Amino acid sequence: MVLRSRVSRDGVPGSPGSAAVGATILMPEGRVGPVVALLRRLFLALGALTAAALIVYFQRDGYIDNNNDDGIGLIDAFYYATVSLSTTGYGDVVPVTESARLWTILVITPLRLLFLIVLVGTTVELLTERSRQAFRIRRWRSRVRNHVVVVGYGTKGQAAVTTLRGDGHDVDHIVVVDTDRGRLDAASALGLVTVRGDATQSSVLRTAGLPHATALVVATNRDDTAVMVTLTAREMAPKITITAAVREAENVHLLRQSGADSVVVSAETAGRLLGMATTTPAVVSVVEDLISPEAGMSIGERTVTEAEVGGSPRHLRDIVLGVVRDGHVHAIDAPEVDALERGDRLLCVRRAGPDD
Repeated sequence: MVLRSRVSRDGVPGSPGSAAVGATILMPEGRVGPVVALLRRLFLALGALTAAALIVYFQRDGYIDNNNDDGIGLIDAFYYATVSLSTTGYGDVVPVTESARLWTILVITPLRLLFLIVLVGTTVELLTERSRQAFRIRRWRSRVRNHVVVVGYGTKGQAAVTTLRGDGHDVDHIVVVDTDRGRLDAASALGLVTVRGDATQSSVLRTAGLPHATALVVATNRDDTAVMVTLTAREMAPKITITAAVREAENVHLLRQSGADSVVVSAETAGRLLGMATTTPAVVSVVEDLISPEAGMSIGERTVTEAEVGGSPRHLRDIVLGVVRDGHVHAIDAPEVDALERGDRLLCVRRAGPDD
């Protein structure tokens, strides 16, 4: 595989021609979309206009048209309703009987107020939406700390977010970066803060708050894009934990040289599971259960307790798979961890679920 020097044209998902200039933060909304809300108000305004026009038409004997003596037709009724509800009031069509004037007082005037409320309310909301979003973004930037940035919200990115939420991460502390608006809308529907932009650019990662984040998940669809995102992120945040996914095993060393702490080979991992499923399907079921945080059993990490210091990890009640010491993972039968020390962390099997 040949890495490209200019991968910004590939975008975050890795689809050609999906470049994004700059970055846009999209805060999750807990209400209906703006298009639906605007259509509702439009239909409400048209309903008020139609109701006023029909009232005038059925009461046409109580109105006169100063411009002609042909009477009030349906078009004249809609014309009067339009100029009346919009408070234009040219005065060419006016009510002259007491009945028509009573209908104007009791019905046309409330409809006029309703029409104005819908019109002014929509205008004011459209004008203030940008300011409201800017205020929410500033408040979010001032508060967000120790969050996780997920670059790419495809199949891998969505699975990573699901796992993070299953492990107890709040949606307010997960930020998704992508160039595809549809994927960002799906993330926003879950309550996630999203940033639209090319994550190979430092300005986009800075917008996502990467310097204040604790971890970065690189789940792009292209290995060269993953390398560039990792390089950019490591330069910006030297101490952040970076986990990246690659499709080809030959690119693992490139990700590690770029600064990734953990690299997952998605294609080979899936291939191993497929191979195991042909001969030992039960083993695949157990592996899937261990990596699924929703229910059953899962692999967790915890600190060694004071009572366990000095003991062997093979003699604990928990099923210990490994020991993390000084940033390195050791097997439980390794001589270096035959006696547990303070500060060691155990990789063990635990029950998953809300009580975990």
